[in-house]
Amino acid sequence: MVRVSYSALEIVDDFENLDHELVREAMRITGVTSGVEITTIADIPSRGTGLGSSSTVTVGLLNALHKFSGHDASPEQLAEEACRIEIDILGQPIGRQDQYAAAFGGINSILFGSDGVSVNPLDISCKSDISDQFTLVFTGLSRSASEVLEEEPDNPEDKLSRMRKIRLQADLAEQYLEASDLYNLGLLIGEAWEAKRGISSGVTGTEIDLLHQEIMSLGASGAKLLGAGGGGFFLVHGTPSFRTKLSGLRQANKLIPVGLDHKGSTIIYEG
Repeated sequence: MVRVSYSALEIVDDFENLDHELVREAMRITGVTSGVEITTIADIPSRGTGLGSSSTVTVGLLNALHKFSGHDASPEQLAEEACRIEIDILGQPIGRQDQYAAAFGGINSILFGSDGVSVNPLDISCKSDISDQFTLVFTGLSRSASEVLEEEPDNPEDKLSRMRKIRLQADLAEQYLEASDLYNLGLLIGEAWEAKRGISSGVTGTEIDLLHQEIMSLGASGAKLLGAGGGGFFLVHGTPSFRTKLSGLRQANKLIPVGLDHKGSTIIYEG
């Protein structure tokens, strides 16, 4: 028997009958297909937030199931297996950055090439400043990342140009982090939002644009929606004094300070 508790409750005799696709495929890959109870708990909505929650759940599931079967899985293995589940098996039109971020933790430069993936930790001295100056603001909206990503653009060439610009901005972000230049990093994420919001009509909307304007009017140096867009969380940069102004935001009850995790997916208890 398998019992899975999340926003729904499933109790099945055969794991193949599970509706939760991520759990079902993680069980298939690890070979743990019976005699388990799986419960997922999150501090954020489980889907459509732009924070990589689905990939994080997949990585965590794989890690726990491998450990349950008596094996230790490396971060590389966890990330690759999570990608295989979400992209190859379930056909999600997503990238691979979320899986690697969840598996490795830390602040990294991740390069995806034809010959594999390289994860290079960044040596930075502004870690406490990142926590002091960056905030997540929930829009109150959630959306299917797949629907946003699958939307056909009106101008494919313009979309490609914007995506190339965002790719180059990743290199700039690495330079700013290593130089502890968080102000220019804040400006950069604002530029990234301007490039991103024109990729397709599903990326933003009136309510999102109004919230962005409100955030910027309070003195933020930059803000952008994370993930595919269409809802979820804004990543916002501003000085510590600016963050006090966010308490007056209409979304003030949906503010989350940014913390840094350096371990990635971790087993915290073994029975």
